Amino acid sequence: MASADKLSETLKRLRLFGLLARIEEIRNKPWLEEVVAIELEEKTRRSLAHRQHLAGIGAFKPVSSFDWKWPRKIDRPLIEELFTLGFITEGANVVLLGPNGVGKTMLLRNLADRALNAGHHVVVRTASDLLADLIKQESSVARARRLAAYVRAHLLCIDEVGYLSYDARHADLLFEVVTRRYEKGRSILLTTNKPFAEWPTTFPNAACVVTLVDRLMHKSEIVTIDGDSYRLREAEERQRERASARKKKNGPARA
Repeated sequence: MASADKLSETLKRLRLFGLLARIEEIRNKPWLEEVVAIELEEKTRRSLAHRQHLAGIGAFKPVSSFDWKWPRKIDRPLIEELFTLGFITEGANVVLLGPNGVGKTMLLRNLADRALNAGHHVVVRTASDLLADLIKQESSVARARRLAAYVRAHLLCIDEVGYLSYDARHADLLFEVVTRRYEKGRSILLTTNKPFAEWPTTFPNAACVVTLVDRLMHKSEIVTIDGDSYRLREAEERQRERASARKKKNGPARA
C-alpha cells in the first residue's frame, strides 16, 4: 500500500472523505488497494468523457475501420505519422484536403481523440460553428474572451472550410484566430474541400485571405485525399442489401 502521505493525497483527490477520516483504521485492510484502484479508474474515465464532451469531438468511426484502398490518392505513411502527434509538439498545422466523403472528418476526429487521450487541450468545431460563435458575441470584450479560448487550446480542429461562403467580417475573425495561434506556435488541424487557390471564392471580397493562407501553410503538412465519396458507396451498399433482403423475404416473383 502507498505511504501515508500518498494515500491521504489519493483519497482527497478521489473525494473519499469517509475513508480519509478513518485512514488509520483501514490502512492495512486487504480491500483498500482494490477500492482505490477502482475509484481511480472511474475518475479517469469520467474525466476523459467530460473532456471529450467539452472538446466537441462527437461520434466517429475508429481509424482502424478506414478503407485505405478506397481513395485513389492518399499518403498513408504521412497520416500514420500524424498520429504520433509530433506536429502538435512542433506547433505545425495539418490540412486535410479532398472532395466530400473521402474521410477527412473521420481522420480529424480520430486525431483529435488521440491528442485528447495524450493529455492535450483540444477544441473541435466546424468552420460555420466557430465563426457563428465569434460573430454572435455582443461586445468586444466577450469576443476577445472567445478568441482567447480558441487560441488557448493545444490543438484547434476546424472542419469543413470551403463548404459555405462567408463575408469579409467572418474572414477577418478566422484570420484573427489563425494569426494568434500562428504567433503562439499552436497547431491547427483543418479540413477543406477547396485548394487554397480557390479560398477567395469562400471568402469573397476579404483582403486578408492571402495572408491567412500564408500563415496556415507556413510550417504545415498538406494531406491530399482524392477519390469518390465513401459515404455514397456505403449508401449504395445499404440499398443493395435492403433490396436483397426484401427479395428473400417476398420470395421469387410469380409469372
